[in-house]
Amino acid sequence: MPGTGTEISRVKRSKAEAKETYDKMSRWYDVLAGSSEQEFVQLGLEKLAAARGEVILEIGFGTGHALVALAQAVGDSGRVYGIDISEGMLRVAQEKLNAAGLAERAELRLGDAAQMPFEDSRFDGVFMSFTLDLFDTPEISVVLAETRRVLRSGGRLGVVAMSKKGNHGLMLRLYEWAHEKLPQYIDCRPIFAQKALKEAGLQVINSELQSMWGLPVEIVTARKD
Repeated sequence: MPGTGTEISRVKRSKAEAKETYDKMSRWYDVLAGSSEQEFVQLGLEKLAAARGEVILEIGFGTGHALVALAQAVGDSGRVYGIDISEGMLRVAQEKLNAAGLAERAELRLGDAAQMPFEDSRFDGVFMSFTLDLFDTPEISVVLAETRRVLRSGGRLGVVAMSKKGNHGLMLRLYEWAHEKLPQYIDCRPIFAQKALKEAGLQVINSELQSMWGLPVEIVTARKD
């Protein structure tokens, strides 16, 4: 059973399959997984500390809970961008922004974080929650290189991800086994988020390990020097 070593599980499903899955579950995602994730998303947002007037990007915005919080934080003088591969998630997130009266502060795009359509040094901050752990292992460094490219000097990155750090207990081993056998349903898998950020040339300024139903969750904040 996986989960006892330092090797990260590979992602078996294609991006086209992931897109199709998220399109189908977009209307139900908050019911299925949203409530269990929100506590950790909120902690990640607090660590990122988006401020009034800043320009912030969320990668893999999903149903848009963090987008709403970010749009509130940056105020009328700021701007929030989002990129996600799922059209279904984009529609749901846009509806949330519209309902909150924040649509004018946000711009959402369909796209792949490994090839982002944004210019260099565009953002004061980038946020991703339960997203970096969706990319296949060789692509994690590609996504982080793109993230570093679009961050301005001194800009921050906040990451919330399932983690291989800490004790590899029964729940983690069971989860990784389920990810191996049912990748179309159990999509996120534990990674070494802090290590990946350091290897990408980012300065880690805060890192903590939390637990979600017995599964380790890393909340990491880093800065581009």
